[in-house]
Amino acid sequence: MNAPVFQAGLPLVSGRAVEVSGIADELTEEAGLTPEPGEGLRVQELVETDDLVRQGQPVLRLRAAPEIVLTAPMGGRVASIQFRPGHRLVQLVLFREDGADREQFATDGAEADPVKLRQLMQGAGLWRALRSRPFGHMPHHDEAPTAIFVMAADTRPGAADPIQMITGREEDFSRGLMALSGLTEGPIFVVAGQGALPDFGTSGAKLIHAGKLHPMGMAGMIIHQHFPARPDRRVWDIHAEDVADLGALLLGGLLPATKTLSLTGAALREPKLLRCQPGADLRGLSQPWVKPGLHEVLTGSPLDGKAAHWLGTRDRQASILPVGARKPRKHWFQAALATAARPLPIIPTAALIQAMGGRAMPVAALIRALGAGDGETAVRLGVLSLLEEDMALADYVSAADPPLSHQLREILDRVKAEEGEA
Repeated sequence: MNAPVFQAGLPLVSGRAVEVSGIADELTEEAGLTPEPGEGLRVQELVETDDLVRQGQPVLRLRAAPEIVLTAPMGGRVASIQFRPGHRLVQLVLFREDGADREQFATDGAEADPVKLRQLMQGAGLWRALRSRPFGHMPHHDEAPTAIFVMAADTRPGAADPIQMITGREEDFSRGLMALSGLTEGPIFVVAGQGALPDFGTSGAKLIHAGKLHPMGMAGMIIHQHFPARPDRRVWDIHAEDVADLGALLLGGLLPATKTLSLTGAALREPKLLRCQPGADLRGLSQPWVKPGLHEVLTGSPLDGKAAHWLGTRDRQASILPVGARKPRKHWFQAALATAARPLPIIPTAALIQAMGGRAMPVAALIRALGAGDGETAVRLGVLSLLEEDMALADYVSAADPPLSHQLREILDRVKAEEGEA
């Protein structure tokens, strides 16, 4: 029996999938491998500048876990590799070369053997598609989840429907889902919007319907409701298209060369739905459709996006906005308390309660705990299931200073340090 749908969220950013006719193929001349925001990747290079590499070829590996590699997002030539002190990756940049080969991976037995599947995903770069909660990092190489959530819903403004991304790839999705279920002894959930999902086969996955309004299609909100994360109860989430990519890898031994990207924003003449290579050059990708004038490029939606040059590993949305479009909103209550102690008090209005999941979340108590830095209470109220992206709409509605997402990260980092995690 399916769980009930919580009808919370706000219609002002309804998260309706971007409406475009068809998906166009667009490859950029450059692509980059970069860390996710807040991710410190200490890596060892497996290639050198000017090397010709195959699409999917391992080019970097983690120093702390050599089993986990980063692979070339396209076939081409290594243009540059940049590091911060401690050999922490800044970026690896590739120039595309037509006709470059693709890396072939051995997949024998991986579909039915969880140990071999883990080795394949780590050796083919797909391990980075997984996200572990609490804390929101890539899972440790030997981590075992107590549950896995496959996200086939996304309610962020301008986001494309993940079900559209896997349409025509039903067999890949089912194969990947079946294999993925072998990595956990706990449940595996598929979170869907209103579209029709492919048959799950014998994976044993359970279906959850997400609400129509933002933020009810966010992984954090769903996980909080159905299987809250704790330090001793790790919960993973992964995008439905990544599951289909895993299925394709298991079938043919090749990583898909493209991923789907929703390209939206007020600085574009029209929204686009594209298939581009991972790590695509976002400025080059958006240039044909940008209006005249200065603009900024974000990965993510206008609510939670970060300035970026390259498309990130888990990104499937980019927003192109006029410069200055994201100036802090002036809020009457914030202005009245501009000279008050910080963090500024926040009133749990009806809009803010809806922006944080409605009755599914103890909003007033959680806001007080975040503002007071009360980690113990925040953890008890479910904060360990959330990440910054889950608080983006609440920040927009409340104009909180400092942002609630920053207060959340401060508590997550404190709990992470107390747990002795790197």
